[in-house]
Parts: sequence; structure tokens; C-alpha cells
Amino acid sequence: MTTPAYEEFSALHRADAPLLLPNAWDHASAAALVGAGFRAVGTTSLGVAAAAGLPDGTGATRSETVRLARGLTRLNALISVDVEGGFSDDPAEVAALAAELAEAGAVGINIEDGRADGTLRDAGHQAEILAAVREAVGGRLFINARTDTYWLRDAGKVPETGERVEAYRAAGADGVFVPGLRDLPAITDLTSTVGETPLNILYAPDGPSMPELAEAGVARVSCGSLLFRAALGAAVTAARAVAGGAPPVAEGIPSYADTQALADGFAHAAEPRIDTAPRP
Repeated sequence: MTTPAYEEFSALHRADAPLLLPNAWDHASAAALVGAGFRAVGTTSLGVAAAAGLPDGTGATRSETVRLARGLTRLNALISVDVEGGFSDDPAEVAALAAELAEAGAVGINIEDGRADGTLRDAGHQAEILAAVREAVGGRLFINARTDTYWLRDAGKVPETGERVEAYRAAGADGVFVPGLRDLPAITDLTSTVGETPLNILYAPDGPSMPELAEAGVARVSCGSLLFRAALGAAVTAARAVAGGAPPVAEGIPSYADTQALADGFAHAAEPRIDTAPRP
């Protein structure tokens, strides 16, 4: 059985243009993105971790991630949650986390095979985790299987990337994510390999453009931690402007009232607004 929210989110990966998924790190950032017209919003593990004063990619932010997801599902949006490697090596524990997120109203989950020590989780074991998640939440959560071959290994190891992607697809992943992959011919080859399975690429300012990624067959483009890092940079720039006696650039800065309204919307929303009831 599938839910209407799952079906809607899945359909966004098969439109004429790639789904641009902006990534939020708290309620205000997510609410602002939804207010700007983004139907689907993901979370960024780096943003969530850094905002809490914790390291990213070490499995230290399970409670923060679940707490944020429960809050974001109050928004009228499709929420996908980045859970690093699942905060456990036990397939049953990762599946339980996925079920918890599905019950909270999330419609997507992003699970990576990169480990905190800079190595990759064994592909077979990662496939077992994905299969357990699929068994627990298939049709309720869009499972985006991320492989960090281009993050943590020599970028030339295309065969390993293909092997892992195939294993994760076979285990039940709805989509595959290869951050760090920027070579357009390699991206095009990979989209041919995965067929109907949506390919997710991480946007890079110095990488392929959205039109180029669309032409290559990419189905989803994630912002990752870019927005969080941009917000940090903008905050420092504004502080330096004030310290130097110049007013910060006002364009794009929300007013106090507009920002307060984001919090008001969160406080008054009691239940998730996305229909997550199973559909036969």
C-alpha cells in the first residue's frame, strides 16, 4: 500500500524538470522555503548538527533529527529527512527509526553508506539495512539511498558506484543519490544504468547547471548544506557591515513581523497537514 503523500512526492521525481529539493535545518528555514513556494523540503544533517553544536556524520543527532522532523511535518509540505547512516548499524534499529518518521508524517528518508571514519559501509550490509527499511515503510517513505563513493573514494571509481547503486536498487531503494558526482558524461551514463529509478545529484555552484542536469536525465537535485552555509555567511557579512558603520544589504531580509509569523504558524499547527493514510 502507498500513501497519497508518497505518491505525490514520487511523482515530483518524474516531472519534466528535476525536483529541486532545498534543505532546511530548523522550523523557520523550512517554513520560509515552503512560503517561497517549495512543495518539498529536505533536512540537512550538517545544518541540524552544527545548529545543535554537534558533529555531522557521526550518529550524534538522532534525537535532534526526529524532533525536527516531527515539527516540520506540521507544515503543508512534503518532508524528507536526512538520517545520515541511520544512526545505527543494526537494520532493525534503522527500520524502527524509519517507521517512527513515517508515523510522524515524513514522506522521504535519505540513508547514506559513508561512515564517520571515512570508510564506506559494506555494500551488502547497507543493502540489508535498506531492505529492512523497505519492509517497514515501503510505500510510505520514499527511500533515497545515498552512496558516498565520490565523497570518500577516488572519484574515478565509477564501477564501484554502479555496483553499489545496483545493490541498493535491488534492496528496495526508491531513488539513488551520488553526491560529489559532477562529470556530465558520467551522470548521463549513470541515469542510463538506473533506468526508471530516480537519480539524485548534489548541487554545486561550480558544477553542472540545472538545465544541464535535466538534460542528463537527473530526477532530483539537492541543495544539501548549501543554504545553511549561505545563511551563516550572510549573518557574518551583515554583522561586519554594521560594525563597519554601513547598513547591511536589506534586500531579501525578512521583516520581524514576517519572521514572527513563521513561529506563529508552527505554534498553531497541531497535526501534520499531509495525508499519510495508506492507499490500497
